[in-house]
Amino acid sequence: MFPEFFNTPLLAPFNDLSERESMFKLAELTEEIKVRLSQLAISYNINIIGGSMPFADTEKDDLYNISYLLHRDGKIDEHRKIHITPNEKKFYGMKGGNEIKVIDTDCGKVGLVICYDVEFPELPRILADQGMKILFVPYLTDTQNAYMRVRHCAAARAIENECYVAIAGCVGNLPGVNNMDIQYGQAAVFTPSDFAFPSNAVKGEATPNTETTLIVDVDLNLLKELHHYGAVRTMTDRRKDLYDTVNHNSETE
Repeated sequence: MFPEFFNTPLLAPFNDLSERESMFKLAELTEEIKVRLSQLAISYNINIIGGSMPFADTEKDDLYNISYLLHRDGKIDEHRKIHITPNEKKFYGMKGGNEIKVIDTDCGKVGLVICYDVEFPELPRILADQGMKILFVPYLTDTQNAYMRVRHCAAARAIENECYVAIAGCVGNLPGVNNMDIQYGQAAVFTPSDFAFPSNAVKGEATPNTETTLIVDVDLNLLKELHHYGAVRTMTDRRKDLYDTVNHNSETE
């Protein structure tokens, strides 16, 4: 998994344009990068989550923040960021996507949300109700406190939805790119908090704000055991007679 907007260093040649115009220029490269990532997924026999990139609907003059899952068999799935930050609205005029769905992979059902999305617990809960076992969260945060919002929310989603959550974000600085000059991040994989998992519910984490690759193995069978025999069973013990979470597009839980 790559970070949200991992290709923003390519914005540098467009720094004379407005932020929104430069993002449209960057969006012109998205298809080429998507195709190349798909080729790499096939040739290396891995599934790749292409962080996120801008996607332009030129007919409507709309910009979306889109993440692709490139399967090893050539299939391509996507998620359009649903919750748009005030910064994305102000500088880029980004629009939010409208589809909530799990993605079937050869490793099981996974969920894909982007950064701010993970701060809304209803979204991963709907994905968990659809069978999600791993939630992937590419993000981009400029400051440490912004990163901590993503980190703590991701850790909470792992506990309340009995799943693994992986996060990856940009690090370093881009002083030559407007509105992308500083970034802070730390990749991590979170687990539920029970006896079968690490005592701090962190399966692995990278060195803070350092460019590196984090490699973590997770056991999906432990999630099945947790669901039936855990010290607490958050997915089972919900009071659905009092409250529920509904996806209005599909009118299903």
